[in-house]
Amino acid sequence: MPSLFLILAVITTGIYAGFLLTFLVAIMPGIALLPDERFADAMRRFNEKVPGPLFLVLFVGVVVLPAAVVVTAFGSGAGTGHAERACAVAALACALGSHLVTIAGNIPLNKALAESEDDGDDGAARAAFEARWNGLHRIRTALSLVAFVLLTAMAVV
Repeated sequence: MPSLFLILAVITTGIYAGFLLTFLVAIMPGIALLPDERFADAMRRFNEKVPGPLFLVLFVGVVVLPAAVVVTAFGSGAGTGHAERACAVAALACALGSHLVTIAGNIPLNKALAESEDDGDDGAARAAFEARWNGLHRIRTALSLVAFVLLTAMAVV
């Protein structure tokens, strides 16, 4: 029977991975069609709203809950096999990797885009932002999806 931490980890990781995937397959392709000024404005507004309190709880939970799964998987001993422990560690590593990409890559690009608002050259701002941000976003989305799959596999098996 899956632990409460595992169930909560699956839920939060799934919601987070779904959020990132939605940006990847729907939002970014949609706003990519906008002219530079509207694209830059849309991304600036997203970046103002996304790090709200509920999102931050989710963002923290995506690491804390898999970490709790790892601790309980190694601490329980009986009933937890090597494969489950490996899945738990790999899921946590993927979640941490996704967050590192976000913190070291996407957030600095978001800040640079915000700071460029008064420059009046949204074309240059977009050129410095879009391709790099999308590349990093693909990486963090993939890592989050892998974490979700690993945690789900643990819960099902």
